Amino acid sequence: MPTKAYILIDTAVGKSGYVADALRALDGVETADAVTGQHDIIAIIVASDLNGVGDLVTSEIHTIDGVVRTVTCLSVGTA
Repeated sequence: MPTKAYILIDTAVGKSGYVADALRALDGVETADAVTGQHDIIAIIVASDLNGVGDLVTSEIHTIDGVVRTVTCLSVGTA
């Protein structure tokens, strides 16, 4: 069963658009939306399992120029 996660992303000043575009180009990223509030972007990702989520975040998302910090929120199902 696939694992879904919401990634809350803080970016460097002026980098939100670039980061959102780079996120959308990654396999496993369903959406990447710029938002208002505490974080700059919320991305929804899907991977085969928890390890896949971790690999996508640490190997692909963290390496995008302009990503300052992320918070990963795993989906625990629908209400």
